[in-house]
Amino acid sequence: MNKQYRVKKSNEIEDILKKKKYSGSKYFTLYVKTNSETSHFRYAISVGKKLGNAVVRNLIKRRIRACITNLNIDLNKNVDVFIIAKTIVNKLDYEAMYKDLRYLFRKQNLLQGENND
Repeated sequence: MNKQYRVKKSNEIEDILKKKKYSGSKYFTLYVKTNSETSHFRYAISVGKKLGNAVVRNLIKRRIRACITNLNIDLNKNVDVFIIAKTIVNKLDYEAMYKDLRYLFRKQNLLQGENND
């Protein structure tokens, strides 16, 4: 996924958190905010230091980015998403991580061609 789809500035991440529209699971918390300034989907990822050293944290971030790339996300929706990984996420393999993130994105109606059940 291109870098244009990433939220980098801390004040933009704070704005997403202030909106307080979120979904949570055992492994992730997903904050969502509509953004009228951009015409596409953007995301940010947070992995805390309690998860492990830099190698482990970067592995988790790479897996989350791969999940986002493989999910059928509606990139034309102008929303900003902030994903926070909880400390228990380092026990997950890629498939379980993908299923959990898919559930959260589906809960927020961000996937193409799927209805919210």
